[in-house]
Amino acid sequence: MVYHKEYETFLSDLRDAGVVHLVETKSTADNKELQESLIQRKRIDTLKRYFKALLADQKDVQQAPARDISVKEGLRLVQKIEECQDKKALLESARQTLEKEIAYMEIWGEFTYSNINKLQRAGYHITFFTCPVAKFNDSWVEKYNAIQISTYQSVVYFITITKIGEVIEIDAERPKMPDRGLAKLRARYNKQLEDIKAIADRLKQYAVEDYNTLDMLDKKLHNKFNYSNAIVQATKEADDKLMLMEGWAPREKEEALEKMLDDKGIYYQKLEIKEEDSVPIQLKNNRFSRLFEPITKLFSLPNYNEFDPTPFFAPFFMMFFGFCFGDAGYGIIIVTVCTLLKRKVGPDLRPFLTLFQFLGLATIIFGLLSGSFLGIALADVKALSAFKAYFLNSDNLMTLSIIVGLLQIVFGKCVAAAQVIYLKGWKYGVAPIGWILVIVAAIAAFGLPMVGIALSPMMLNVCNGLIAIGLLVALLYNSPGKNVFLNFGSGLWNAYNIASGLLGDTLSYIRLFAIGLTGAILGGVFNELAFTMTDGMNIVLRSVMVLLILLIGHSINFGLCMISSLVHPLRLTFVEYYKNAEFGGGGKTFTPFKLEK
Repeated sequence: MVYHKEYETFLSDLRDAGVVHLVETKSTADNKELQESLIQRKRIDTLKRYFKALLADQKDVQQAPARDISVKEGLRLVQKIEECQDKKALLESARQTLEKEIAYMEIWGEFTYSNINKLQRAGYHITFFTCPVAKFNDSWVEKYNAIQISTYQSVVYFITITKIGEVIEIDAERPKMPDRGLAKLRARYNKQLEDIKAIADRLKQYAVEDYNTLDMLDKKLHNKFNYSNAIVQATKEADDKLMLMEGWAPREKEEALEKMLDDKGIYYQKLEIKEEDSVPIQLKNNRFSRLFEPITKLFSLPNYNEFDPTPFFAPFFMMFFGFCFGDAGYGIIIVTVCTLLKRKVGPDLRPFLTLFQFLGLATIIFGLLSGSFLGIALADVKALSAFKAYFLNSDNLMTLSIIVGLLQIVFGKCVAAAQVIYLKGWKYGVAPIGWILVIVAAIAAFGLPMVGIALSPMMLNVCNGLIAIGLLVALLYNSPGKNVFLNFGSGLWNAYNIASGLLGDTLSYIRLFAIGLTGAILGGVFNELAFTMTDGMNIVLRSVMVLLILLIGHSINFGLCMISSLVHPLRLTFVEYYKNAEFGGGGKTFTPFKLEK
């Protein structure tokens, strides 16, 4: 709570601290000043993207540092650039019109309107006509002095020379002719090209000299918007004498913020967080999990009352990517390319390249497990025959995909159980734990024998006992505080959903095996094509053709594998895992009120 005359000073101090996310209680849509700032920023963003595209094909371009200009001067610069763009667009449109006129006049050939005017002064009139070849009447030649100029696409282009005032009765179309001859049109076209080039060069000059200036202007407008918005969001009390502001701050910044407020003599009050509060989210993960945060944000940030899913799905996502790509050679390519690019890109892109280095490492591991290297089946290589028994065959890979799927499903349910226990207490976690016991014990009792692992009678009895206990708890104590009949009815409904959902979810993971197998087979097909299609060629030509087919084929396969290896793990994460982990989402990003520099 701040006295109104001190509010702007307080906002400046708060902005310098840069740790508070201000609560927005009012819409910015009705505020003219804020909307104007947004429009101005959008204009600048459009110009920045235009300049990036303009310089995309130019290497080693050194952009000038930002000039320190005022917002007013910056907006004048924006207007000048936009005027250049508009002028270029008009010239381009005029150029296209001239191209059409020149193309049309080339059919008529070279002539000047001055000669036509001389004939007109002498009492003769020249009229231009076009008609289909089949409709041209030879009698027009004698009657109207018709002269065929050319025939183009089954259309006759001809003129008539008649005395002024003579009526011409011809079943043909009179085209609208350009206002100048071919030579003048070409001269005008060349001048147009020069003007376009001059403006294009000017725009490139703007891109080099003023891109960073526009970037700084955008930050100034962003700061202006945030500051004005902070004033708008304040609630006025006591005849507008007091300004009330709410905000969120990270717990680790609490002490420093309180000290700043105390030093400034600002009255504040800490409020308890309620379940219905929309708390902004700031993810905190270790170096490995932090790489996967863009994937989390791609779907939705978690809300304040649930766990961050990033560290839980990160190892699985990496595993799924490797499973789908499934070729050690492609994995080496990914790791190598990302390693080389990391030296050339800015700090903003390096985390993405590091992420793909890990994904490439997973691809190498799964490629070696499945025995695939650039489409070559390593199990068929004589030099590696001693390791043949260690490579996984198709049956092993399908079984592994199901095992990995069940593992993630059970893990997701464990996360959901831990979350409900953390938020509501142990009694609400009893039923979820019961279902986990049922699933794990059922997998052990019925699944292990299917893969050749026999259980002793005692272990089988233990599994059956766990299933019975889990079902008893899950069916009779899934809604604490309600009567046993409601619990039982709710438990039966949950049992149906879990049984049907578990089957569908598990089958989804078989696609991991299918996608990985498809990539390996397609790579092998391209290898075979490269050698069978070139059989019989001389050694030099064959070498070139083999390399060309391998390069094109593996490039296509690599692209397809990359797409499927990203899309399917995303689907498994956002659909199967999030459902079993009971992920709610809907969190909004923690955006502190601070000065953008």
